[in-house]
Amino acid sequence: MRELLGRYWRVLATGLSFAAFGVGGLLLRVLVFPCLNLLVRDAARRIAWSREIIRLTFRCFVGLMRGLGVLRYQIVGLEKLDRGGLLILANHPTLIDTIFLMAFVKRADCVVKSHLWNNPFTSGPVRAAGYVNNESGAALIDDCIATLRAGNNLIIFPEGTRTPACGSITLKRGAANIAVRGARAVTPVLIDCQPPTLGKGEKWWRVPKRHVQFRIEVRDDIEVASFVDGDVTEVMAVRHLTDHLQRFFTEENQVHA
Repeated sequence: MRELLGRYWRVLATGLSFAAFGVGGLLLRVLVFPCLNLLVRDAARRIAWSREIIRLTFRCFVGLMRGLGVLRYQIVGLEKLDRGGLLILANHPTLIDTIFLMAFVKRADCVVKSHLWNNPFTSGPVRAAGYVNNESGAALIDDCIATLRAGNNLIIFPEGTRTPACGSITLKRGAANIAVRGARAVTPVLIDCQPPTLGKGEKWWRVPKRHVQFRIEVRDDIEVASFVDGDVTEVMAVRHLTDHLQRFFTEENQVHA
């Protein structure tokens, strides 16, 4: 009976958490960011303030979920993210991976799907923060390189979507393109969620029988120099780096499966 009541509570607590997320997004849009626009005239400072507000808001959201008993988490190697201009690549097992990383990464930037720019709960924050829009087409890679050179930490999920339930990881080449063309090392982050929840196609109310435990581990940088040395073309370097990252994330995912 206690186990069943605990599960019912986590369903309710998860619903409360996402409701709070939606309300918070609306409040940021209609109150916080309009005030920020009036008070901070310099665009660069306004974007920096917006990103810091979002980071702190996400920290509160993660803290709320932990406080309500929805999840627990452990972060290993967080100090490695205390730098600037990082290209952070992570696997993507759950719906809230982005929230977790942006809650703990300072000066975070990310590539945002176009529909989020028009969503009433998210359009305010993503527009105010000036995140990279994935609809920028051919300029997308250049936009990503530019934000890295400006000292921002760019968070990318190279799968492009959440990992399917089968656990098969398939990377797109966009992240490797940024690393090779921008001559930027990759900072890999491994996200593990046990038992699995909030996966691709999974309803939020289908909570596991026990508490969810997130483990986020920041690994050492992967340098790109070895992939671009010699007479290797840019196209081949991108392909080799993508293959290397594919093996890396696949092997690590199998270890934690």
